[in-house]
Amino acid sequence: MEGKRISYHDSVQKVYERIKKDGMINIWDRFEAQGFGGDPDKRCPFCLKGARCDLCSNGPCRADASIDKRGVCGITADGMAMRMMLLRNILGASTYHYHTEQTIKTLRATAEGKTPFKISEPEKLKNFAKRLGVDISGSDNDIALRLCDFVKEDFNRAYDKPSKIVETLAPKERQEVWKELNIFPGGIYGEMMLSNSSCLTNVDGYYTSLALKAMRLGVSMAYQSQIVNEYCQDILFNIPRPHKMRVNLGVLDPDYVNVIPNGHEPFLGFAMVQVARKPEWQEKAKVVGAKGLRIIANIETGQEMIQRWEMDDVFYGFTGNWIMQEAILASGCIDIFVCDMNCSMPIDPIYAEKYKFKLIPVSEVVAFEGITDRLNYIPQEAEKQAEQLLQMAIDNFKERRASVEPVTGLDMSEAIVGFSTESILDALGGTLDPLLDAIKNGTIRGIAGLISCTSLRDNGQDVHTVSITKELIKRDVLVLSMGCGNGALQVAGLCSPEAKELAGPGLKAICEKLGTPPVLSYGTCTDTGRVADLIAIISNALGGVPIPDLPVVAVAPEYIVGGFGTNKL
Repeated sequence: MEGKRISYHDSVQKVYERIKKDGMINIWDRFEAQGFGGDPDKRCPFCLKGARCDLCSNGPCRADASIDKRGVCGITADGMAMRMMLLRNILGASTYHYHTEQTIKTLRATAEGKTPFKISEPEKLKNFAKRLGVDISGSDNDIALRLCDFVKEDFNRAYDKPSKIVETLAPKERQEVWKELNIFPGGIYGEMMLSNSSCLTNVDGYYTSLALKAMRLGVSMAYQSQIVNEYCQDILFNIPRPHKMRVNLGVLDPDYVNVIPNGHEPFLGFAMVQVARKPEWQEKAKVVGAKGLRIIANIETGQEMIQRWEMDDVFYGFTGNWIMQEAILASGCIDIFVCDMNCSMPIDPIYAEKYKFKLIPVSEVVAFEGITDRLNYIPQEAEKQAEQLLQMAIDNFKERRASVEPVTGLDMSEAIVGFSTESILDALGGTLDPLLDAIKNGTIRGIAGLISCTSLRDNGQDVHTVSITKELIKRDVLVLSMGCGNGALQVAGLCSPEAKELAGPGLKAICEKLGTPPVLSYGTCTDTGRVADLIAIISNALGGVPIPDLPVVAVAPEYIVGGFGTNKL
């Protein structure tokens, strides 16, 4: 594995050379070692097909549909594969909803005046609450508290009691289809219980039934977890609006104290930016010999942050997505890696020891072998916790700078980030008509939502995502990019205005007219809910055209099934 088989990005390839020189175990070599016969992509064919099960002591079992070879219990290959898919959906939904619960806790504590945050978008608060039928009288804080109460009640609704959130937000024509198929969900906790209970050995082994339960859980997750999560984060931290952002590994300068919030939740990341912008904290960094103190956005926590807040000399830029994590850590520029609820790798302690940075979990769901220090996020203590983390980073700088040779000369560029339904409407003059007219007259052929993770399967990091995106824009398809794949396209230069030169003539003309890139940076993987809401708005604007009839597609070119991937599809 070398060159583009490592990564699409030259910066990652360069740091990989350093990792190899240092003799460090790494994701690329581990992936290659899992292959058979020298082929990194050749794996157990039963496992690749999902036709393998170890859920009971009679297994592991292998199934083969072509010869009706079944598991010991009698489950078919189709049932086995779909049961595993549903289990992965449960993993994804529960992890997404963990994030949503943290967001609601933060919004509630903020409305009670107990966090360093504020309600930054009162109009969105009122509009969202009104959509859900929540009373919007009184102060912004009163409305926020009632909104928190409403969504919490819906989350805990029994699985056989229809979700009020889904009833309110989902397109009516879709709701009728879901009811006909018996996949209209109740509360998300009840749905996870129903799905999980169905996956026990000798309970539900019928692939059709399992697939319908996966769809039902997906509807629940998209509307209850994702839309509520992202819209409440908008209310707290701003609606995403287009602005420039530095991207790629070149944002890491070894002469600064570099703080990396990592994962999916932006709360402590935002709190650290607010503290680090105070002159006294910049002075603290200079006292230990650094040029200053910087917060560097990373992975999905970083996407949540860069979509909403503009860069400056403190909130300096964004690195990339999760597969380049070891490259980020091996850069020799990191003083603290702050790990919230996802996308921190079990290997990180080995890198922390080698490259002299602090590794601090800030969520009860994150743990590392050999790491005992932690600081679990508490909304009411966010500012104090941010200060503690920044002080750890400052205290680390001298040892790191004296003992670790940094990698320099890494690439850095700028991307346009921060698109949302609201900002797209603003760019179009407050109405979708220009976009719809462009689709109707064939100027552009449609819209593709790429809600992608990143994988080493079959090719290097981000190679598939970049290749597919280039092909789409060449064919005059506007791309909305989310998830780790969004980081791929930002770093690859496709979220910059210059990328219009790679677009077909129709899309290029639209880009020139509106001053936008052909790929709109639309957020994280949890923005799947946001794009679902946008699709509903497009449907309504066209007079209620059924969703399947719209020139819109959502897909994950590279996905990770074990955590979030299946719930993106």
